[in-house]
Amino acid sequence: MAKYYTRACNFYYGKLAYLLIKKKKALPLCGNKHIAFDNLEILSRNKKRIKKRFIHFKKIGKLKSKEKIKVKKDLKKITSKRKNFILNLDFSCPNIMGILNMTPDSFSDGGKYNKGSKSSNHIAKMIKDGASIIDIGGESTRPGSKIINQNIEWKRLKNILKKFKKKYKKISLSIDTRKSEIMLKGIKYGADLINDVSGFNFDKEALAKIKKYKIAKVLHHMQGTPNTMQLNPKYENVLLDIYDFFENNIQNKLKDDKIILDPGIGFGKTLKHNLTLISNISLFHSLGFPILIGTSRKRFINQISGLYDSKERIGGTLASVLFLLSQGVQIFRVHNVREVKQGILVFEKILNGK
Repeated sequence: MAKYYTRACNFYYGKLAYLLIKKKKALPLCGNKHIAFDNLEILSRNKKRIKKRFIHFKKIGKLKSKEKIKVKKDLKKITSKRKNFILNLDFSCPNIMGILNMTPDSFSDGGKYNKGSKSSNHIAKMIKDGASIIDIGGESTRPGSKIINQNIEWKRLKNILKKFKKKYKKISLSIDTRKSEIMLKGIKYGADLINDVSGFNFDKEALAKIKKYKIAKVLHHMQGTPNTMQLNPKYENVLLDIYDFFENNIQNKLKDDKIILDPGIGFGKTLKHNLTLISNISLFHSLGFPILIGTSRKRFINQISGLYDSKERIGGTLASVLFLLSQGVQIFRVHNVREVKQGILVFEKILNGK
């Protein structure tokens, strides 16, 4: 039996988008009247066979019964405004999540900000530069990294977490951890979001332990573990497999309405997998939740740019962020906050024709 998937495509922006929505010639993406679309890509999967076709949204009525029901249900989620369920975040506009790695061995900035005043100064700088969320982690999850003891992880995090909400009451605090005890301690000190790269698969008790706090969660996809994820990752279809992963976890595991989806660029994916996900990211809007993407300084940028690679990969990071912004992605997890903020402001001004 075939399963159907719906992806919004053929986008319009700014004044044109607003005008087309007003004339009912296009539909708003996630309730945003400055990004509109008028076509849908309908994908069907029957065992290993995948079919694709494009239709105008006004021709949905001509679809077969089962397909029509699914597409209409998806379309309602694609067009609905996302609820703002995290402190001072507005999902109708782009939000920047600044990265603070309190680790000696993270792939890009390990050991750079993990001590004393350096971490505090870096938080202050990222907020000044435009970050509305700060994501703090004490365990590296770079390819090949190994698990560390939770006491070591907490030792790296505790001082900075104890001070964060006292100083930054209006900034959202995200805890990047796979361990329930770290999650609970983070919640105690005011965490607004739990970002578990394992998709809450590493610690089987995590969801049960944090359930009563009704805290927002990032549902992140990773194939394997950080130690194994880049050893020949394989999928039947990376885009649809990850959609199914999200859908299954939303319905059967998280059972929550405070969810942010992250397909996990670079976490158990080849270059081709990463590019497929980025270029078709709008499929995930049909699940009805905000989308977070972390492309910052990732290896796929080096794989594409080759001789033109650079240490911080700002060019490649910004190129991916701006494309994803044009597809309606709401949150960007980045290292270089100021440069990305600048790029977004200029890009939006051009895109909206103002």
